Amino acid sequence: QNLGESILYLWVEKIREVLVEKAQSSDPEPDIKKTTEEVDEDDGDDFLLDYQPIQEDEIKMLNCMSSESQEDEELPPIHHGNPITDRRSTFQAHLAPVVTTRQVKRVLEKLYENKKIASATHNIYAYRIYCEDKQTFLQDCEDDGETAAGGRLLHLMQILNIHNVLVVVSRWYGGILLGPDRFKHINNCARNVLVE
Repeated sequence: QNLGESILYLWVEKIREVLVEKAQSSDPEPDIKKTTEEVDEDDGDDFLLDYQPIQEDEIKMLNCMSSESQEDEELPPIHHGNPITDRRSTFQAHLAPVVTTRQVKRVLEKLYENKKIASATHNIYAYRIYCEDKQTFLQDCEDDGETAAGGRLLHLMQILNIHNVLVVVSRWYGGILLGPDRFKHINNCARNVLVE
């Protein structure tokens, strides 16, 4: 079926899919929405939140990293890009101008308040903040289960010399493996929202 193609990504996706199905079949709570179910764009916000412990740990980690003592840091405006859909998987980028790690934490918390974003299979993000006093960059990224996607997103921001910005790309998995095309869609979403 995949003669002549690179199949490493397909294998990894298939293994992940089997592990997710196995975990779901042993899950005693059938009322929680599963992350691999397809999310239609017209579903609205009528499904349950599906926070993953990893995301909560990241927010705590960012909180520890924050050197600002001001608790009520202003929430920056969040811009949402146009979604890209391919083989029932949907990708959408979200962008916010940030100058502190505290703002990064606030933006992530605000995005996860949206049930549709919180239920995405992956919320990949990267940020770069320029510290003028030290003339260095404070930067980090998160794959959220999509191996190497956060690093690729951060690399895109470095190539474009983007700073003082947080980019989050949400992916809703549609049940069909995309292989390496998923990285192209993640970067295209991010590039489009940065250009806008």
